[in-house]
Amino acid sequence: MFRQRSDLPLEHDPSSRFLPWLIALMVYLAVLALASALTLGDAIGRWNQELTGALTVQIAPLTGADGGAAESRARRDKALALLRGTPGLVRVEPLDEERIAALLEPWLGPGNVGAGLPLPQIIDVEIAADADIDVAALSARLSTAVPGATVDDHGEWLHDLVTLARSIELAAAAAVLLIGLAAVITVVFVTRTGLAVHHQVIEMLHLIGARDSYVAKQFQFHALALGLRGGLLGLALAVITLVAI
Repeated sequence: MFRQRSDLPLEHDPSSRFLPWLIALMVYLAVLALASALTLGDAIGRWNQELTGALTVQIAPLTGADGGAAESRARRDKALALLRGTPGLVRVEPLDEERIAALLEPWLGPGNVGAGLPLPQIIDVEIAADADIDVAALSARLSTAVPGATVDDHGEWLHDLVTLARSIELAAAAAVLLIGLAAVITVVFVTRTGLAVHHQVIEMLHLIGARDSYVAKQFQFHALALGLRGGLLGLALAVITLVAI
């Protein structure tokens, strides 16, 4: 499709022999950087949707005469009553022992969460979208009523995580721009080298009536063919890499 008759032996230029491979490498890196940025952006959206407006209340386990079970349930019920009486909280759900054990297994290892291990009480809290909750005040009231209770505000660490993710996105976008700029500079360098190498042939074409536009088209189609060849190769390798990942 892009192949046409050329009066210049551009296919045999040493300067353009490695151009498709350089373009392939640049396209490969650019596609991976762009895919990483898009994946990270999608993850940020999911984190914001799932964790914004959510709190986690943790009540440290205590040991007592009966093993602490009755006292732990009483402390949990007291925290539930306080939370459910707080305006702006639309859902207050305690996690059962099975779910708490499942959360701890990745850290302690499968089978290491035994019956004798004191587990904290965990309460999942959802804040209404239009509510303005003073988390610090809520945490102070809760810790006063139930000593050992802490409130984890996901918004605080989520903000830092989103800031880091946005910085990585910007770095990936900058990498794509730099790779594109490097590709352009490479093609320009190869084209200028070809002009210098075939200077005598170009002068001869001028003598027999060839115009500058005709000579320029020779280099344009040659650079386009090499760029497409390398670009498709790099794209194919990037797709294979992403599928493998």
